[in-house]
Amino acid sequence: MPNLPTLRTIAMFVTLLWLSLSLGTAPLSAAPNHMRASLLAEGPVEPGGTVTLALLMQPETGWHGYWSNPGDAGYGLTLDWSLPDGASAGPMQFPVPQTLLIQGLMNHVYEHDYAVLVPLTVPADARPGTLLPIRVKAQWLVCTEAICVPERAELSGAVTIGSGAKDARFEGWRAAMPAPLDRNGTFAFGPKVLRLALPFPASAPLDAPHLFLSTERLADYAAPQRFFRNGDTLVVEVPLGKSPASPAKVEGVLAMGRDAGGIAFATVPGAVPEGGDEVGGAAFTASALALALIGAFLGGLVLNIMPCVFPILSLKALALARGNSHNAKAEGLAYTGGVVLACLALGGVMLALRAGGEQVGWAFQLQEPGVVAVLLLLAVAITANFAGLFELPGLSIERGAGSSGAFGTGLLAAFVATPCTGPFMAAAMGAALVLPWWAALGVFAALGLGLALPFLLLGFIPALRRLLPKPGAWMDRFRRIMAVPMALTVLALGWLAWRLGGETFAAAAVALSAAFIVVLAFAGRGQRQGHAVARWVAPATLVLAAIAFVGAPRLATASVAESSGLLAAKPFSEAALAEARKSGKPVFAYFTADWCLSCKVNESTSIERESTRAAFEKAGVVVLVGDWTRRDPAITKFLTAQGAAGVPLYLWYPAGGDARQLPQVLTPDMLAGLPNS
Repeated sequence: MPNLPTLRTIAMFVTLLWLSLSLGTAPLSAAPNHMRASLLAEGPVEPGGTVTLALLMQPETGWHGYWSNPGDAGYGLTLDWSLPDGASAGPMQFPVPQTLLIQGLMNHVYEHDYAVLVPLTVPADARPGTLLPIRVKAQWLVCTEAICVPERAELSGAVTIGSGAKDARFEGWRAAMPAPLDRNGTFAFGPKVLRLALPFPASAPLDAPHLFLSTERLADYAAPQRFFRNGDTLVVEVPLGKSPASPAKVEGVLAMGRDAGGIAFATVPGAVPEGGDEVGGAAFTASALALALIGAFLGGLVLNIMPCVFPILSLKALALARGNSHNAKAEGLAYTGGVVLACLALGGVMLALRAGGEQVGWAFQLQEPGVVAVLLLLAVAITANFAGLFELPGLSIERGAGSSGAFGTGLLAAFVATPCTGPFMAAAMGAALVLPWWAALGVFAALGLGLALPFLLLGFIPALRRLLPKPGAWMDRFRRIMAVPMALTVLALGWLAWRLGGETFAAAAVALSAAFIVVLAFAGRGQRQGHAVARWVAPATLVLAAIAFVGAPRLATASVAESSGLLAAKPFSEAALAEARKSGKPVFAYFTADWCLSCKVNESTSIERESTRAAFEKAGVVVLVGDWTRRDPAITKFLTAQGAAGVPLYLWYPAGGDARQLPQVLTPDMLAGLPNS
C-alpha cells in the first residue's frame, strides 16, 4: 500500500492535470457548474473610498470548495480582475474553514454556502451617480468524496459611486471571518514538530480546536495536533511534514470548534513556553462542571433582588404568611418546577440555535422586538394586578394560588429575571456554551434552582414563615407599593421598544398595552361583581399577545442612532480594536445592551463619570463600546471568544500588555484608577 507522501503526490498530480485540461481545452458551452458563484457589492461607495465585494460560493449538496490552503489535496480559488484605471482589488478574505479527512488526506474545505470577501478601492476621480464596471475571471476546484471537477466563471457587475443602503448579508459574512489577533505570537521548531505560542485568554472557552496553517509546505496536515493552555497563552504543537520549509513568519487560523468561529494569527520566531494543561477534544471536566453549577446557582440567587422579580417573590411570600396557602410545600415545589422549567427552556432554545449555526447568547430573546412587545404586555398585567385594577390568581394575597398558580408564577418569575448576567453568572453561562448539552442543561437548571430557593425554603421551613410580618391591612398597601417598581419596568420596556424598533414600533406596543389595560379593567370589574371572566379575558389576551409578537415587529425599523456619551466611545469592531491596539494606547472596551439593568447601573455609576473621563483623557485611553441591544453576530462571536455568554463584559487593554477582564459589578472609582495600575 502506498505511503502518505505518495498519496499526496498522486492527488496533487491528478488535480494539476485536471486544471491544465480545463484551462486548455474547456469548450465555451460547458456543463453547469456544481458550485454556483456570484459577484456582489456591499453597496455604493464614495469617490476614492473602499467597498467590500463578495464572491458568494454555493456548492451543490455533497460537494465542497476549498480554503486558501486546500490541505493535502485540492486547489483554492483564484481571481483575475479586470478593473477601470485607478481601481484596485485587495487580497481575498476567507471564512473559517472546516476539516475533511478522506483516505488519510486532510482537506481544508467548505461544505456549505460561503462568501469570500475582497476590498475594492475605487478611483478618487470617480463621478458620483455613475456606475463603475467590474469583471473577474474566477477558477476553483469543487469535489465530492469521490470525484473533483475544475470549474470557472466570468463574473461581472457594477458599483454605484455615491451613497445609499448596504446589503445586510455582508454583516453575517463578516461574522464568519476569523477575528484578527491584535499582536503576533511566536513559533519554534522542535523535534519533528512545529510549536506555536498564541495570545489567548485563559477564561476563553476552547472546544475541539484545530489549527489551519496558511503557510504551506510546512506541516503534516492529517497528523493529530496538540493544544496546551499556559495562562493567557495557547501552545500548539503541529507535526512537521516531509522536508518542511523554513519560513520567516507562520500564519493561519485557529478554529475554536462548535461553530465558535476562529482567530487569524501571525507568528514570528521566538520562545515558546513549555508545559500547560492539555486541551482535549471537548472542554469538559468534573471540576469545570462543578464550578459552572455553583456559579449558576449563586447567580440565580442574586436574581431575586432584581426589581422585576422581587415584587413577585414578595407577594408570594406574603400569601404564605397570611396562611392562604394550605399546602406550602406543594406550592414551593410547584413554583420551583416552573422556574427550573423556564430556565431549561430558554437555555435549551439557545443551545439549539447555536448548534444550528446562529450566533446567540444569554438573554437572546430580548433582542427580538416581538418578545419585547409581549414582555411589555406581561409587565402591564403584573403592574395592574399590584395596583388593584384586577386580580391575577397566581399573585393573590387574599386567596393564594394553589399549586397550578405557583407553577405559573415560577414560569413568569424566571422569564422576566433573565435579561442580564449578574455576579457569578458570567463564567457559568460561558461554560455552558462549551459543555456537553446534558451538562449545559444542568447549569441552566442550577440557575433556576438558585432563583427559586427563597420561596422553596419558605414552603418547607415553617420557622421562616413565622419570621415574616403578621398579616394585616398593611399588606394591601404593600402590594400597591410594589406596583411602583413594576411600573418602572413597564417604562423601561417601552423605552427599550423605542430603542429596539423605533418610534412606530414603540407607539404600536404602547397602543396594544393601552388596549390590554382596558381589557384588564373590565376583567377587574367583573371579578368584583362575582362574574366568571376567564372565558373571555383569556382569548382577548391571546389575541393581543399574538398581535404583539407577530404583527408589531413588522413596524420595527433600524435602531436609534447612538450617542458617544461622556467618554466619546467609538463603536466596537474587531478591526477597530486591532487598530487601537496598534496605536500603542490603552484601550477600554465595554459591551452593553439597553435591556441590561446591570449594564445601565454600571454606566451610570462608574463609566459615564467625570472622574473616569478625566483619567482616560489624561492617559489617552481609546474607548470602544459594543452595543448588543439588537442581535449582532460579530459581537456574539467576540463575547464567546472571551468566555462570556452575555453582557455586561468589560475589558481593559494596557498599552502593550495583555487583556484584563474586569468584574461585572464596577465600583465608582475603579475605571479612573486603571491607567495607573
